[in-house]
Amino acid sequence: MNPALRDSAAHVFVDDLAAPMLSDADLHHLSNVLRLRDGESVSVSDGAGGWRMCEWRDEALRIAGDIVTIAAPSPRIGVAFVPVKGDRSEWTVQKLTEIGVDDIVVLAPTRRSVVRWSNVDKQLDKLRVVAREAAMQSRRTHLPTVTGLVPLADALARPGAVVADPLGAELAGGPLPALVVVGPEGGFDPEELPAAVARVTLGGTILRAETATLVAATLLVAQRHVHAASTR
Repeated sequence: MNPALRDSAAHVFVDDLAAPMLSDADLHHLSNVLRLRDGESVSVSDGAGGWRMCEWRDEALRIAGDIVTIAAPSPRIGVAFVPVKGDRSEWTVQKLTEIGVDDIVVLAPTRRSVVRWSNVDKQLDKLRVVAREAAMQSRRTHLPTVTGLVPLADALARPGAVVADPLGAELAGGPLPALVVVGPEGGFDPEELPAAVARVTLGGTILRAETATLVAATLLVAQRHVHAASTR
């Protein structure tokens, strides 16, 4: 990570890097929550890899550096999960974003699902806000996608999709999965999973659903680093 990006007093997303303007929510956050002082640096990004440095002055952004473009991490990696109780779905999305997942897929209820959303659009909008805020905190320049509710069969049909399973193969050493699908508490009903679907283990213990998503994300990011190093 660029030191200037890492050390900025705040990081925000804007629609136009040529003329960066803060949303009302971001203006409130920088001014009243972070209480930035005139002269402090603020990095701004378009969420698609572009970013530049600005200066906080009179509760506005002043351009202080050229636009820099960072290539997207490759290959893309994702985690799919079934909604969990309380605010744990939000917590899951927050942590997946911080770890560096590119695609966050919220699955439609499966047979053993406990949580069933009554207002899907509202819940997904909330999760996208959580992902954006987490990307700001972690200084990401590429926003993750948050999609849902995706039927399990559709998620498993994606190229490179695998299912987290205690009896599966080690994730390290094989092809890097594009999507690790994590089941609800109690797992998937065996009849929900095609016999041919690839399975990977996340370790030797039984994990809570939200913990499994983070373990999957961490393993994927680590393996992507190995993959990138081996192809240089």
